[in-house]
Amino acid sequence: MTEERALTAAQGPVERVTPAARRRRHPVTRFIRRHPTGAGGLFVILLLMALALLAPWVAPYDPVANDFGAMFRPPSIRHWGGTDAFGRDVLSRVVFGARTALVVGFGASLLGATIGAVIGVASAYFGGRTDLLVQRLVDVMLSFPLIIVALAIVSIIGTGTDKLIVAIALSFVPRVERVVRGSALGVRAMTYIEAAQAIGVGPWRIIFRHMTPNVMAPYLVMLTASLGQAILLEASLSFLGLGVSEPTPAWGLMLRGAAVDFATRAPWMAIFPGLAITITVLSFNVLGDALRDAMDPRLRT
Repeated sequence: MTEERALTAAQGPVERVTPAARRRRHPVTRFIRRHPTGAGGLFVILLLMALALLAPWVAPYDPVANDFGAMFRPPSIRHWGGTDAFGRDVLSRVVFGARTALVVGFGASLLGATIGAVIGVASAYFGGRTDLLVQRLVDVMLSFPLIIVALAIVSIIGTGTDKLIVAIALSFVPRVERVVRGSALGVRAMTYIEAAQAIGVGPWRIIFRHMTPNVMAPYLVMLTASLGQAILLEASLSFLGLGVSEPTPAWGLMLRGAAVDFATRAPWMAIFPGLAITITVLSFNVLGDALRDAMDPRLRT
């Protein structure tokens, strides 16, 4: 007993972690304290997801039901967002439009970021002519704006929600590939990759089991950053008539046609979907910036 006391005294006082200190060390709490704007963006996104899931109960009216006796009604107690040229409730269409935006945004971003990450890691691993060929193709695609690439793909595969997801995803592939490849080149030079090769591990096992987990940080950052761009691209293509079609509620679709023709007579037809696009894209962008800073080891203390 005397020896234990002497050992404890030699080691110094034991630091006691209080519940408050333990909460401050939690990753979520630390993220909120260090990146309040990113936490605010995350809150808006979670609220938007809740509205999309609960749209049938939150929306006051059927988003596709026409009421020709209530056309161009301004915002009021009965119609908080007013009505459009067909008498449809604008607020209800904005709420249901969140479903289209999130489905296309998450689907296109996840698909495009995953394909781009796999190509980037494989290109960094194989190197040589394979890497040279892949990077030249990526350079060609990067020379065009996202909207041009998406337009070209949509014109080839056609319109529709599923095809729109594929078109937007393919336009993201070269940007994600270039960023992930830069990180994968550093991983490729690690000693454990050479050890895996020396014991006969196959190339694709090395790519998926040893290299891909070490490039998840840039992958997640690009995935989050692509979400806002995907929603904006979906709205742009729908506005141009190359996205989803009527009567599906979609924010970009609500901005075309009568919303442009009657901008002075019924400005609420463009204001509410425009605000929804702006707030959603801004929330995803600030969240992506916060995640990038949180995952940067140079900014950690």
